[in-house]
Amino acid sequence: MKKTVLVLAALMAGLSLRAQESASSYSVTVDFPYTTKYVFRGVELARGSFQPSVEISSGGFTAGMWTSQPITDNTDNEIDFYVGYGQDLSDTLSLDTGVAVYYYPELDSSSGADRTTWEPYIGITGSVGGMSPGVYVFYDLTLETLTVEGQLGYSIALEPAGASLDLSASLGRVDPKGGSGYTYYSIGASVPYALSDSATFTVGVNYAHNNISGIDNSHLYGTVGVTIGF
Repeated sequence: MKKTVLVLAALMAGLSLRAQESASSYSVTVDFPYTTKYVFRGVELARGSFQPSVEISSGGFTAGMWTSQPITDNTDNEIDFYVGYGQDLSDTLSLDTGVAVYYYPELDSSSGADRTTWEPYIGITGSVGGMSPGVYVFYDLTLETLTVEGQLGYSIALEPAGASLDLSASLGRVDPKGGSGYTYYSIGASVPYALSDSATFTVGVNYAHNNISGIDNSHLYGTVGVTIGF
């Protein structure tokens, strides 16, 4: 965990310096949150985890690295890389496409598990009446797994406090080839507060549920973190 965080910190520092030198060409966002549970598509993958990330954007293109570093020793670390491109289709609709690479450096590959998987995706997002709906389709080429997810977001300004209340919800279906699929949903609320023009402190709470037999189906967890943009 320490090695990954140090590498990420060095990358953040280098990118932030370059972004300051050419602020008009691209932007860099770094994030360092902590979550009491790492829940992915309705399934708990780890307990308390630090999840630092860095993202660079230019025009419609984005590229980034996201990590999950559990604070306990019995859960593997995860490092994800992604690239994407977004394009406006109209005043209210946008197309989002890209690919994510999931990498588990500590996973025992001798067991037959894949340390690296590739997942392209495509999605449509919009803005309707102050709400932000979206529909995404993901397909993991390595695991041969299809995921379809609908999303909905809504933000309420908390002007006296200089913050906002951001509400979110999602509903998805995961279907692996030749296996049993499952359905999941989640709801969340977060309050981002601007510490400065470039730094934001965010605290949130989330609830997720899945219908898989034999594992914990319901998960309530909290998040707290700082985001810095350059």
